[in-house]
Amino acid sequence: MQERRLGRTGESLSVVGFGGVVVMNETPEAARQYVAEAVRRGINYFDVAPSYGNAEERLGPALEPYRDTVFLACKTLERDREKAAAELRQSLRNLRTDRFDLYQFHAVNTMEEVEQITGPGGALEALLEARERGLVRFLGFSSHAEPAALAMLDRFAFDTVMFPFNWACWHDGSFGPRLLEKATKAGMGVLGLKALARRKLRDGEPRVRAKCRYAPVEDPEEAFLAMRFALSLPLTATVSPGEPELLWWACDAVERLASLTPDAAAALPLPGLVAEPLFGDV
Repeated sequence: MQERRLGRTGESLSVVGFGGVVVMNETPEAARQYVAEAVRRGINYFDVAPSYGNAEERLGPALEPYRDTVFLACKTLERDREKAAAELRQSLRNLRTDRFDLYQFHAVNTMEEVEQITGPGGALEALLEARERGLVRFLGFSSHAEPAALAMLDRFAFDTVMFPFNWACWHDGSFGPRLLEKATKAGMGVLGLKALARRKLRDGEPRVRAKCRYAPVEDPEEAFLAMRFALSLPLTATVSPGEPELLWWACDAVERLASLTPDAAAALPLPGLVAEPLFGDV
């Protein structure tokens, strides 16, 4: 498993991140098996959030034997100081840990949220206090809206940003290039989402994968091409979808990419994976 530096933090993460939804609604034994296999395959980056059902409760015990050798990230949807502080404390208890390596504002998609988080009494105050107390090491945010993400970069020197970096979004939706350029220039760690998304679900279309709210890649070859695109960008890592099989496809793709010479990789066809982007320039 390849690793890359996480911006200016000094940390190195596996280029495939373990998305906490993988263990959501799984049995404790299945969760332990998934985490053990991920560690065996070289994954050292785990990401979870309270909004992922019972994922925290499942991931905590499963990850406990490896906690000192992995990088654990969590998130909050709370926007004010008191509620964010309370959710952080509960997540620490659920995950059986005394600190998070990275704590992020989750899904910051509107300018109103940017104002709430960074304004007086906002959640940023709680995270700064948590950092001073050693409860979190680094601060970041995730977003699915480029204007809000760019505004967050202007408001505070975050360590990381998590954003969808996907073939169709990038080329057909012009979604991501501005943010990636700005974050990279600022020395931030850039974390990817939705690399294995194929397209939006049609109206009334059932989910192909129960834990994916979109139509994902359909086979390992598509997964390989999608990961090849995502990792051609200066990202640190991309977090897997919630389906275990897709996580293993991502790992397989990274191992295959590592076996190719630069010339062989450059000669591969470009992926045309998605009928339309999940997100676009707004």
